[in-house]
Amino acid sequence: MSDQIQALDTRHIWHPFSQAEIGPALPVAVKAQGPWIETADGKRVLDLVSSWWVNLHGHGEPSIAAAIAKQAAEMEQVIFADFTHEPAVRLAAGLAAALPGDLNKVFYSDDGSTAVEVALKMALQYFPLVGQPNRKRLLGFEKGYHGDTVGAMSVGHSSGYFRAWSGMLFPVDMLPFPATWEGDDEVEAKEERALAALDAQLADDVAAVILEPLIQGAGGMRMCRPHFLRAVAEHVRQAGALLILDEVMTGFGRTGPLFACEKAEVVPDLICLSKGLTGGFLPMGATVARDGFCQAFIGQTLDRAFLHGHSYHANPLGCAAGLASLTLLTADDCTLRRRALEAVQTDRVQDLAKRRPELHARACGTIAALDLAEGSYGDGTGETLKQKFWDAGMLVRPLGPAFYFLPPYCVTTEELNKAWDLLESALG
Repeated sequence: MSDQIQALDTRHIWHPFSQAEIGPALPVAVKAQGPWIETADGKRVLDLVSSWWVNLHGHGEPSIAAAIAKQAAEMEQVIFADFTHEPAVRLAAGLAAALPGDLNKVFYSDDGSTAVEVALKMALQYFPLVGQPNRKRLLGFEKGYHGDTVGAMSVGHSSGYFRAWSGMLFPVDMLPFPATWEGDDEVEAKEERALAALDAQLADDVAAVILEPLIQGAGGMRMCRPHFLRAVAEHVRQAGALLILDEVMTGFGRTGPLFACEKAEVVPDLICLSKGLTGGFLPMGATVARDGFCQAFIGQTLDRAFLHGHSYHANPLGCAAGLASLTLLTADDCTLRRRALEAVQTDRVQDLAKRRPELHARACGTIAALDLAEGSYGDGTGETLKQKFWDAGMLVRPLGPAFYFLPPYCVTTEELNKAWDLLESALG
């Protein structure tokens, strides 16, 4: 049966972020439970990347599955421009309670890219509405990645993923990102240079500055210090621009607290959420604004309104999944599991950094990363290592030379230590 599925796949499926002509037939996944994925040939694989960073609690989490089934029997979808419904309202209230400060107004969308697109459109529409039509410029950070829609690609154009569409992107000025690691003696100098570059760009025509807080995900799991994020927020606010934090990957406990901005004691004007929002069960995004921000869009005419929406906006099934996931996240046992994983990642990174400083080992919350060599995404640097892990029954997905562990919270410390043991053995 798996041969037939693979043949049909080759004939009909166009897979993301892959080159079909140079890879073997993909394994057929038939079941997933907890941190494990099972293939048609009976192989069990430990998911150490949370299936592209979306799976928080483990595959097939019973409480989320039950919440989706219950909601599906009651109401699967309703047009959100003409109705509201309890799952959307309760999830929005739950997010507002979990987020820091006055981030209270939730605009739902489909995924991380559209959550970012929404934030950019909001920022660019906002300033003309408040009498500052000159604020049209956006600033981003080098190697930042924010998604694959045109706006998201534009603010992430330096990530290296979007050369094929460079002609259709709008201009965004890029700032240096002070990527750091365990034992980095240059971090303060890098932060000073980055802040000086930010100040040089923060003129009165800047509408917003966007960045991934603490960790640049697809850019190579590059990390910065909370101190730097705090300074960025202060400089942006003093300049009268908006701060957009893309927490699509970092949100929902990945960096330690529920949101990376909490770790840095920063409250942005807009925050973008997705990936873990539904616990990895269904696609959904959300852009959350501070109190008062949306007042600029309210008036007697439609031209002031934010005219953006999606067919599956605030889908009840996704909202039900999000509510169930949020309940799990805020329970004591999930907090304890995250802390246990964070302790393993921190200890192993610190130990490795002492012996192999050239690897730039680093950790933040439940995420750990290192650099195998100089290189870029797609150059094959991590493919040999990826195959070693696959042979040992573990799924990893290096970002070119950047190798990382980003496990679901149900992975045990024993399983994570076993992965680290394999990594260190492979590194020699």
